[in-house]
Amino acid sequence: AIRVKFSGKFKSPDILSTVGYDSIIQHLNNGRKNCKEFEEFLKERAAVEERYGKDLLSLSRKKPCGQSETNTLKRALEVFKQQVDNVAQCHIQLAQSLREEARKMEEFREKQKLQRKKTELVMDAVHKQKSLQFKKTMDAKKNYEQKCRDKDEAEQAVSRSANLVNPKQQEKLFVKLATSKTAVEDSDKAYMLHISTLDKVREEWQSEHIKACEAFEAQECERINFFRNALWLHVNQLSQQCVTSDEMYEQVRKSLEMCSIQKDIEYFVNQRKTGQIPPAPIMYENFYSPQKNAVPPGKATGPNLARRGPLPIPKTSPDDPDYSLVDDYSLLYQ
Repeated sequence: AIRVKFSGKFKSPDILSTVGYDSIIQHLNNGRKNCKEFEEFLKERAAVEERYGKDLLSLSRKKPCGQSETNTLKRALEVFKQQVDNVAQCHIQLAQSLREEARKMEEFREKQKLQRKKTELVMDAVHKQKSLQFKKTMDAKKNYEQKCRDKDEAEQAVSRSANLVNPKQQEKLFVKLATSKTAVEDSDKAYMLHISTLDKVREEWQSEHIKACEAFEAQECERINFFRNALWLHVNQLSQQCVTSDEMYEQVRKSLEMCSIQKDIEYFVNQRKTGQIPPAPIMYENFYSPQKNAVPPGKATGPNLARRGPLPIPKTSPDDPDYSLVDDYSLLYQ
């Protein structure tokens, strides 16, 4: 492909015009601004990643997540919490990497700024020199043209004074004509000298303009390449973050594959079992039956120590003085 060069496309027929050069400078300034914007974008993205990483880290370490689970599911949850912690750390590390890329972009911008400054100083000098020399040349031209008009007027005055009889007046006119001719010759020489000098200045400016265009074109190629690579690297970093996160989450999936419902149920039963004997049947009890003092419903059977045994046989007889009788006593109320 044919390479389009700056030096052949930013010219102007006006010797004082810097429109082509100014257009290039504006483009370079826009490019530098674009790099600055991307640099700020990287810094903001780094802040987002760091904030997300820290929030995720806090969530992983402080928020309970199935803390009462046991056995294989508990181990899977521990892997899950650890991998979330690892993902959070990766986002924090990504933030540091993004800040490093932003710093590289800043260094690149500053390097190009210094390189441009050298070229711009040279171009500013030749622009001023060209403008100054052009002004001197135009002033010399005006002076030359004025001297030519003065000489023409002196020649016309001499022609008109041909019939004058006053020799002194004629002599004055001839002296003035001779003086004007000398002034024209001197101004012509000065004008031609300024033209020659201006042409040298123009050639020098044109040479520097070509050099500047080549330098700026090289810088722009470098900038576009650097910017493109920086953006490419950025999206690669984001993709790698996704890959890394997925690898960590894969560890959680593998842990969940090892989770056994049967083992967790058996583990719970073995750890918390309370016995294999169910409660005894609840029997009917008639209030008037001898069993009315039987075991209350739901209570285990066994010896009832509270039940009263048979009455003791008195050791004394009714005739015994210690044996007391109660007269007229009946258990039945009248």
